[in-house]
Amino acid sequence: MLYAAMTFWLLVIMFSAWGVHAMWSRLLKPRAVNMILLPGTLVAQLGHVLGLLLTGNEVRQVSLMGSDESGEPEVAMPERTRVPVIEPVLIGMLPLIACGASLYFAARQWGGVFIQNLSPDSGLAQSLPTSVGGFFGTLRAMITLAEQMLSAIVSTNLLHWRNALFLYLAICLTVRMAPINGNHRGAIGATLLAGLLIALISSLIGTPEKLVANSWPILGFAVGMLMLLMLASLVASGVIGLIRVLAKSR
Repeated sequence: MLYAAMTFWLLVIMFSAWGVHAMWSRLLKPRAVNMILLPGTLVAQLGHVLGLLLTGNEVRQVSLMGSDESGEPEVAMPERTRVPVIEPVLIGMLPLIACGASLYFAARQWGGVFIQNLSPDSGLAQSLPTSVGGFFGTLRAMITLAEQMLSAIVSTNLLHWRNALFLYLAICLTVRMAPINGNHRGAIGATLLAGLLIALISSLIGTPEKLVANSWPILGFAVGMLMLLMLASLVASGVIGLIRVLAKSR
């Protein structure tokens, strides 16, 4: 059940990041959004390039900022795949792994005070809900995570460069956990396959369970950050929409 829960939360992170980026691109110019997220884009692109190299593909047309109006990072997927399923999955998996590993490194280097301000019970459920009450309990827990994340931000001295840098990098890295354009199916498949592989290896040798347990705090942090960003984006979108309606009615 632990591995099914891990796969579920990874999917939540991926789709939440995708939704946050889409909302930001409607509120602001897409090029401005992609400029703000540049550090996260760099990490995700490096993971993409590594995936291309590991699968024996040529690296071409890779840039952090596209030349069109949207400014979306340009990536080139191979025209032909030697192994139709494995290659897109591996290429889709590495950007997510790269962003997660970079978030963990940033937390270790600069996020000590920020992490200390988080509530000690801000972890994710390690089992999937099996009832209607459990499902809504999971939703309430996600809102609670967003509340605890906001409390941690408010109680942290953001005038200190370490805290401000970590918060900025955390936002960039979590939002860039969205699937890269051109390989959405590969990224989703990579998440599902990762859960299956870890569960299979654990059943054989029993060691990855500790690794999964150690990675749980970073999963909770990413979910909490994305839930807070999504709620804030929804509120901002609603306020801006209301202002536009009132302005037109005059």
